[in-house]
Amino acid sequence: MIQRAMTAEQFSEQRSELPDAGQWAELIRGVPVVLDPPDLEHGTIVLNLSKIFSEYVHAELNGYPCFDLGLHLESSPDTVLFPAISYFTEGKRFAEADHDYTKSTPAIVIELATSNDRRSSIGERVSLYHRSGVQSVWVIDANSRVVHVMRKSTMSPKRYEEGDILDGSPELHKLKVTVEDLFKEPDWI
Repeated sequence: MIQRAMTAEQFSEQRSELPDAGQWAELIRGVPVVLDPPDLEHGTIVLNLSKIFSEYVHAELNGYPCFDLGLHLESSPDTVLFPAISYFTEGKRFAEADHDYTKSTPAIVIELATSNDRRSSIGERVSLYHRSGVQSVWVIDANSRVVHVMRKSTMSPKRYEEGDILDGSPELHKLKVTVEDLFKEPDWI
């Protein structure tokens, strides 16, 4: 029997029935796919970015980040990916916060290459984000402790290593972060 492709809406309704309550699941061309759970370094990077973005948003009042929000990138069959962070610079602030996924396009998507399946699919993921209108994709590689920034307009990645300053230009003007701050262990550990 041939199974019909699942829509984004059906996936959202049934996601909790997947392993780990669907926390690490995505919809790829109508098929639910469960990714490996991320490691502790993944959580450390997300924590550090949440602090960095909190300070930035309060100082600059420029957009807002959403964490683990699904991005509906393709239709018929549907694809919904869940990057670590989507940063929106347009629209009503936090409009997406109460939704499992959105069709709105963030200015920046941040992917964390912290597991083999995330790392092996990163090229296709970046391509999907750019085709859907995302201007900049940051890929943070915890193993090599580098950040690759791929801009839609240039398509040539820029590599930032420890000691470098990552800036959010042009979407997040005035955002400046040292790469090592992304990997810093929290003081309370």
